[in-house]
This record gives sequence, C-alpha cells and structure tokens, in this order.
Amino acid sequence: SALSFQVLLKSDAPTGDVLLDETLRHIKATESAETVQTWIDLLTGETWNPFKLQYQLRNVRERIAKALVEKGILTTEKQNFLLFDMTTHPVSNATEKQRLVKKLQESMLERWVNDPHRMDRRTLALLVLAHSSDVLENVFASLADDKYNVAMNRTKDLLDMDPEVEAAKARGAEMIWAVLAAFNK
Repeated sequence: SALSFQVLLKSDAPTGDVLLDETLRHIKATESAETVQTWIDLLTGETWNPFKLQYQLRNVRERIAKALVEKGILTTEKQNFLLFDMTTHPVSNATEKQRLVKKLQESMLERWVNDPHRMDRRTLALLVLAHSSDVLENVFASLADDKYNVAMNRTKDLLDMDPEVEAAKARGAEMIWAVLAAFNK
C-alpha cells in the first residue's frame, strides 16, 4: 500500500537548501528504511517517538518561514493579540505567489490533461500540498464562477482518485501519491 511505501535514498548529493540537506542526512542515517507516513511525522515534528527523536527536524515552521523571509517571499511582523505579541509572516512577494496561483489555475483549465500521470510532477505535487494545506479553494477564488466550478470539480476528481491504484501506475510519481495517501488517512 502507498502508506507503507518506504523512502529509499537515491542520492545524498547536497541540494543547497539547509532543511532539505538535513533531511537527506537523516534519511541516510536511518538503519532501516522508514515509511512515507513516518517521515512526514518526523519531518513536521508531529511525532514523539523517543527512539526516533534524532531524526526529527527541529523548529521546522520557523526555519521554513525564516528561509522564505531570506528569499524575499515573506516578511516578518509582530502583531499584538491583547495579552501577547505574535510573530507573523505575511507575503511580501506577491509576484511569486501569483505565479504559483496562475500555474495551478492553468494546469486545471487551459493545460488540463485529464490524466494525473501526464501532469507535470511538480505541479501535481504542488496541487497535493495546496489541498493538504487547505488553501486550494483560495487558489481558484479569483476565477469567474464557471471556471471556478470546472477547476474545483477537476481537482476534486483528481484528489478523489485512489492513491493506492495511482501509485501503482505512477512511474516516478509514487511518492506524491504516497504523500496524498498519508494526508488523506
């Protein structure tokens, strides 16, 4: 099953991204291969398995936000909520956000291939992550009603596919379907 897919390291060549490189080191250091679900739990800090703590990424959200601030995508602000201050990271580079929104909109409308195995893998992965982050509806919100309905229906059809079946046919995109299965469980 896609949920039990084990993550095997094909290359430990550095990516140049601190978090990705740390993740590669963790995957390389495991004595036995772990499943996609286990790695999602470890890399998001959602597990407290005392035997696997050495493989957890620390302060993931904060580090991702900091990296996006350094790239000029987000900015950092302090907001006051009555009794406490909270650090927020609003988007400062609307152009980059709009580029991703447009990419997803076009993939579900103008460039629709009606077959997830013919979709660009990065776009499919972005679609799965946007869905899992509950921001997909916002991606299509600026569309006219008829286009919004088409995009949402196509997305629903795609994301309602059985990840187990699709992973078996995936030819290189098995990990994307395994991630969807993990988020859907």
